[in-house]
Amino acid sequence: MHNRRIEISNFFVVGVNYKKTDATRRSLFAVGEEQYASILDDALKLGLNDLFVLSTCNRTEIYGFSEDETTLSNLISRNTEGGEALFNEIAYIKKGESALQHFFQVGAGLDSQILGDYEIVGQIKNAVKFSKDHHCMGGYMERLVNAVLQASKEIKTTTLLSGGTVSVSFAAVQYIREQIPVIHNMKIAILGIGKIGKNTCKNLVDYLDTRNIVLVNRTASKASELASEMQIQFAPIEDMDSIVASADIIIVATNSQKPVITKEQLTGSSQKLILDLSIPYNVEVASRELPNIQLVNVDELSKIKDSNLQKRQAEVPKALKIIEKYSKEFIEWHKMRRNVPVLKAIKTKLEQLHHCDIFISYSKKYSNAPVYQNDEKIQKLVNGLAVKMKEHNQQGCFYLEALNEFIATA
Repeated sequence: MHNRRIEISNFFVVGVNYKKTDATRRSLFAVGEEQYASILDDALKLGLNDLFVLSTCNRTEIYGFSEDETTLSNLISRNTEGGEALFNEIAYIKKGESALQHFFQVGAGLDSQILGDYEIVGQIKNAVKFSKDHHCMGGYMERLVNAVLQASKEIKTTTLLSGGTVSVSFAAVQYIREQIPVIHNMKIAILGIGKIGKNTCKNLVDYLDTRNIVLVNRTASKASELASEMQIQFAPIEDMDSIVASADIIIVATNSQKPVITKEQLTGSSQKLILDLSIPYNVEVASRELPNIQLVNVDELSKIKDSNLQKRQAEVPKALKIIEKYSKEFIEWHKMRRNVPVLKAIKTKLEQLHHCDIFISYSKKYSNAPVYQNDEKIQKLVNGLAVKMKEHNQQGCFYLEALNEFIATA
């Protein structure tokens, strides 16, 4: 794609999400940092340099410009555990303007498990930054990402779609509040303080007014920093087993390809509520067989009664209207961008004509206008053509029109 003109018809979204498959199968296509890098390295080898991968608890998608969707789907299926056959069975493919609309809706939180979940914005930004750092983010894709983020910001500030703080991390806190009315004496452990873990920690402090929390993270300095900010405790990763054993509530937001808590670890333990916010699951599913363990995963959390859902659903038409505005602006920019080579060619031809000896003698004979005014006239003509070409797709006709008008008004 390096030397080819980018067209909206070549924009694809290929992926899996919560709508079409459960978390168990979806987790087989979860992308960790190493897999992100290998996908982008493979893309560059194929000549693709305008794409990014978005992997969250409810989706794994690749957004990019390519000659066909198969090239993009293979990048995911060959670099994840699920394999090509299963991916092709459960994946969806969106192309062109349909893919554009999907991206805008994802960015607005309209396609999230929890309607209006604004955490997706940070996840998109991180995915795009990772792609840019690996030289897979071209100017065209950056323009599209900016349009999506601008639309999302306007939806956030002018509608109530994200009203009432909606996110997986907030849903976790709501669930804890419903299950455990008296929280202050409960020991809480948070494993992993990425975006979701960090937000969950802040929500616990803000909404449940508790600081009986211990943070455990692979990078101890990050845990120490957040613990200091929130006035809570942290422990090194080496103490995780003892922290898990003593905790009443455990929130798991780690990013491991294998469970960090097993059934064996929990056997014979005290009563515990465990919320696994990770994809793939980072708490062994068999743990729910134990009598003292209440285990809730991401998909189950999203189905819990949402008191603000009806209000947010009423805001969807407003959000779609805003998306329509920004997507139209992007498509118009794309059309204008396509006309740039023709406009440059017309301007070059008019400038050549302006310096042609025959034309100069003709112009002097039939016009009293100073020669320098022709430069202004050329730019004025080109600007006028740009407007016309935006409204009508007749590049060849406008090329001739420009030449005729320039000569006629000389």
